[in-house]
Amino acid sequence: MAKKVAVIGAGVSGLVSLKCCVDEGLEPTCFERTEDIGGLWRFKTTVLSVKKHTDFSSSGQWEVVTESNSKKQSAVFDAVMVCSGHHILPHIPLESFPGIERFKGQYFHSRQYKHPEGLEGKHILVIGLGNSASDIAIELSKKAAQVFISTRHGSWVMGRISEDGYPWDIVFHTRFRSMLRNVLPQTIRKWMMEQQMNQWFNHENYGLEPQNKYLMKEPVINDDLPSRILYGAIKVKPRVKELTETSAIFEDGTVEENIDVIVFATGYTFSFPFLEDSLVKVEDKMVSLYKYMFPPHLEKSTLACIGLIQPLGSIFPTAELQARWATRVFKGLCTLPSERTMMADIIKRNEKRIDLFGKNQSQILQTNYIDYLDELASEIGAKPDVLSLLLKDPKLAVKLYFGPCNSYQYRLTGPGQWKGAKRAILTQKQQILKPLKTRALKASSDFPVSFLLKIVGLLAIVVALFFSFSGSNWSA
Repeated sequence: MAKKVAVIGAGVSGLVSLKCCVDEGLEPTCFERTEDIGGLWRFKTTVLSVKKHTDFSSSGQWEVVTESNSKKQSAVFDAVMVCSGHHILPHIPLESFPGIERFKGQYFHSRQYKHPEGLEGKHILVIGLGNSASDIAIELSKKAAQVFISTRHGSWVMGRISEDGYPWDIVFHTRFRSMLRNVLPQTIRKWMMEQQMNQWFNHENYGLEPQNKYLMKEPVINDDLPSRILYGAIKVKPRVKELTETSAIFEDGTVEENIDVIVFATGYTFSFPFLEDSLVKVEDKMVSLYKYMFPPHLEKSTLACIGLIQPLGSIFPTAELQARWATRVFKGLCTLPSERTMMADIIKRNEKRIDLFGKNQSQILQTNYIDYLDELASEIGAKPDVLSLLLKDPKLAVKLYFGPCNSYQYRLTGPGQWKGAKRAILTQKQQILKPLKTRALKASSDFPVSFLLKIVGLLAIVVALFFSFSGSNWSA
């Protein structure tokens, strides 16, 4: 009999969790509060509580109480996947804005913003400098009299288009670049990052340079922000020190008068009111989940959080690998280490996170992208062995190492193997370019020197690793 799994939330993480459950022969039921799409879902259903069943220590089962159309229902599930994410409760730190009670204009959280209609000709202050803040400020700047962005720390800004016109993540997220970021001395790595981020425009000249520019903070991805700042439609300001009835006073002493609207793009806090407090704890700016997924203290590993993470990359491949691992743990095909080992990993991982991303509350779930994907893939035996492939299939090995790291790579081997993965990896750049090539041009006859350089570079790395290993054996 198939194990029954409760999937809470029908967003990105919930959808991939449903698929992974079906792939593993589990029987999922998805609970979603809204009317948005799901899978085997129950719309407009609120999960009130998830509690251990009376015989949890032996069965690992959960009692899930839900409410729909004012009717409560209770059901028992063999496992639970919490997929509600971390963009749950809008965070508006009004206590950090003295005078907000006197402000006569309108203010609201960015989550409430839908369109610029009704804000034409206004003077608008956007608090924050993340992706939402930038998108909202740009859209408003086309209708408003003036838009201001207030930022405490600044941020790197990247365009969506990178080298040779490819999407930025196709260029940035490769195993080769990830390896360089991991092995190079910190001073060189920081210098390289600053040079890369300032290639498009000098952030200092635009008032955007991050306060601590050497932290691996998630950049803002926006093609229009620099140009809007350049011709004055958006003005960048420092932290708000105080608000009056109609104006904003900033920490550098400057004042902007006649502010009509304040948009708080100040992020979210996450909360799981349907879970017992002990299950998913946030203490000392640390989430007590093994690899951001499993509570370490459960007698049975039958509850997992999917998507409660901020990778420096796409959430889709991340959530999918999390769900692939979780479903195999539920089936008993993968096992977790002892509670002591998991707690040690949680502490060590948090220390590394602080070193890379800082102590800011907004970075509490931040993690490296490829390193984390490889960790998850290793748990289910789906991580590609690049060195082994170098001997068997050098062309594929080069694409794996120097090309974009995406979901295809984790379908080459292990459970969920896909026979089309190799072809998809070898042709992914052609797939990206195909819809762009609407004007026929003569094919270039240039020799692919870049491919040859990649081969030489990969061989050099292999030789270096060989001599490093040989040296350690001799010293032993």
